[in-house]
Amino acid sequence: MLDRRLSFHKHVSAVARWCNYHAQAIRHLLTIELAQTLACSLILSTIDYCNAVLQGAPSYGIKRLQRVQNNAARIVLEAPRRSDASLLQRTLHWLPVQQRIEYKVALLTFKVRSTSTLLYL
Repeated sequence: MLDRRLSFHKHVSAVARWCNYHAQAIRHLLTIELAQTLACSLILSTIDYCNAVLQGAPSYGIKRLQRVQNNAARIVLEAPRRSDASLLQRTLHWLPVQQRIEYKVALLTFKVRSTSTLLYL
């Protein structure tokens, strides 16, 4: 979803709504392993989808996606609302959103440079 100023506000809002909905559904699962699997497949994959275009986007969009990821980490580990999300993400081996974006851009750049692709790429 694009807008006039390429701020990706509509995209970030749609992703945040989708992920928050599924995070609340995951909250009532029986095991942490099942919650983690569903969070990775539903929430993190949605955050990661096309996140390379968010490189250089306004920081409020990245921060909003980071809050979604923090909320998912707290739900998966059944942690209190005020707990430190960075520690929870390290426990789950999840990269923060900004680092996920940088990793994806670096990986795409590496793949283009190391494979025999067209020269204009």
